[in-house]
Amino acid sequence: MSKVLVIDDQEAVRMALKVMLELSNFGVLTAATPDEALSLIRTDDVGVVVQDMNFSQDETSGEEGKQLFRAIRALDPDLPVLLMTAWASLESAVALVKEGAADYFTKPWDDGKLIRSVQNLLQLRRLHDENLRLRAQTRRAREDLAQRYDLRGLVYASSHLQQVVALAVQVAASDVPVLITGPNGSGKEKIAEIVQANSRRKAGPFLKVNAGGLPEELLEAELFGAEPGAYTGSAKLRLGRFEAAHGGTLFLDEIANLSPAGQAKLLRVLQTGEFERLGSSQTRKADFRLISATNADLKAMIRAGTFREDLFFRINVIEVAVPALVQRPDDILPMAERFLAAHAADAAAPPSLTTAARAALLGHDWPGNVRELQNRIQRACVVSRGGAIEPADLGLDDASASGARSPEPESAALEDVPDDRATLEAALDRAQGVVSRAAAELGLSRQAFYRRMERHGIVMERRQRR
Repeated sequence: MSKVLVIDDQEAVRMALKVMLELSNFGVLTAATPDEALSLIRTDDVGVVVQDMNFSQDETSGEEGKQLFRAIRALDPDLPVLLMTAWASLESAVALVKEGAADYFTKPWDDGKLIRSVQNLLQLRRLHDENLRLRAQTRRAREDLAQRYDLRGLVYASSHLQQVVALAVQVAASDVPVLITGPNGSGKEKIAEIVQANSRRKAGPFLKVNAGGLPEELLEAELFGAEPGAYTGSAKLRLGRFEAAHGGTLFLDEIANLSPAGQAKLLRVLQTGEFERLGSSQTRKADFRLISATNADLKAMIRAGTFREDLFFRINVIEVAVPALVQRPDDILPMAERFLAAHAADAAAPPSLTTAARAALLGHDWPGNVRELQNRIQRACVVSRGGAIEPADLGLDDASASGARSPEPESAALEDVPDDRATLEAALDRAQGVVSRAAAELGLSRQAFYRRMERHGIVMERRQRR
């Protein structure tokens, strides 16, 4: 368990803090000198440092505290440091907060506030370490999959999508039907491409049909084919997708839009491999693998009598569920960077995302998922002026943007920062638990940031999940 390291040259201060923190169930180490403190950081499990700003008698400038803080940062840049200061060296403490210190408090201190600050920092340190571990694990797994399989250029960083991709390449080797579910724009077609690219049919045709994009009277002709004159306007033979996909894969998107008649005919094809073109009684056979996709609740449609249960079980031998983008925030910035590189490939000086733009991307709800992200990046490349993309270029600069949250009238800086839990946690993660740095990124004061942490219950909820 990570410990709190208290550094102060006065034994009475060290002991007072040690007793107070131990009564709150923290493990505590103490050091009287900077050298002793640095030795403990090298050899022990220190999760938070509480350090004084002066260590020599009659010294009040805070320069010793600055030197120690910078030495700690050199040893462990992610270690949160909480500064103790008297009014005489307050200016030095404020300067160190700008350099990345987590916070400061003055002597004499408020026991309750100090304990809460230490608790927050230890929680965030543990969260940061766990995130690093999980991200390293996901990165290794992702790299392994990328070496062994064709991922069709998919960019991601989240463990959620890692599980989806791992399942997709696993089922690719078999020839069973696959049903890909998830909201519109979440990347279902990309997952279908990964399944096809790693199947034994990868050298065969890969045909895509959007069942929601065709009038009902043309959908059956699209799938089954049609003889000349089979319907109004059909003057020549139309080869259906089942026939054209022979030996390969058919991706049928928005399968929930199939008519009852279309569902019955598709079921027969899946059961027997047989079908007839519209206007023909000749039975034909086709050998293809079906990958279906939908954003609809097919089980609810079955209960409502609008989707065949027997067809559902035929197409749903394996289900791959793609989560919404808001459920995998780790993917937002990597995907944004990839889209930015693609859309700005021909630019003499490709634009980059500012810190405020990154915060806006992470704070958005993404009702349109990956498709919306791509569109907003494309928009930004068109309307941005200069080499930096701001929230306004993304269309995320006010509460009217779809999914953005209303700013709180606590600070003018909030107008550019959506106030939500995901934004706070992402900023804390990027700042490695340093509240002052996370607050500065979002244009907030430390006090405002702490209030938001408390309001959203970040610490309390994470303690419950330990």
